[in-house]
Parts: sequence; C-alpha cells; structure tokens
Amino acid sequence: MTKKVSVIVEGCKYMVEVGDLGERPIKATINQRTYLVQVPSQAAPAAAEPAERVSAASAQDVDCITITAPMPGDILEVKVKLGDAVHPGDIICVLEAMKMRNMIRTPRSGVIASVEIAAGQAVEYGAVLVSFE
Repeated sequence: MTKKVSVIVEGCKYMVEVGDLGERPIKATINQRTYLVQVPSQAAPAAAEPAERVSAASAQDVDCITITAPMPGDILEVKVKLGDAVHPGDIICVLEAMKMRNMIRTPRSGVIASVEIAAGQAVEYGAVLVSFE
C-alpha cells in the first residue's frame, strides 16, 4: 500500500509517494523517479550499495517557491537582490550558526521575487530567506 505525503526539504515542497513501510529498503517516488530509502535504524552495512539520495539541487522540476533557513542563526551577508537570476548552487546568503559560516545555496534556477533578510538580522529555523517568481 502506498501513501502520498507532502514534505518540505530546504524550502522546497515535494509530493512523495511512499511504498510499504514493512519492506526494506522502502521505495519512495518523487517527481516520477523512484528512490530506495532507508530509515536510520535500518542503515545499510558499509559494503552495501547506498540508496539513491534525493538532493534539492538535482530536483529541478520541484515546486520550490521559497528558500527557508535550515537552522537558527545570524545573517552575515546577503548575496542576491530583487530581480537577480540564480542557478542551482548559487549562494543566496551566509548564515552564521554556532560560530560556523554556512553558505545557503539555491536548489533551482529562477528569478528572485523577494529578499526577506538583511545582513545582521537574526533568523529562526524555517524563516523565509528569499522567494522566487
């Protein structure tokens, strides 16, 4: 039996169809591509071939309309402005969390419709950083 769920990964919304949770590995379908996934308690042995991993950067046909903060922290730099064209992997901003600089990158191509942050601003987990047209 399969179940459809909506998930948000790095600010991008995905519709995921999950197969039988009793099977190992579990089959998950995202954007008509099927992946073999494992839950942490079912980690594969080192010699086993790893399940294919979904990364936002490789899923160009997702409905990603915002990029959100993956953790709380302080915005050190904003690298984009309204109307900028961006491509997968471009840096949106630099977020400092726990004394580490984190480059927040875009998972898709698009045009920046709004920038919701400024340098020096503190953000919470899940805060919208930018949105796309």
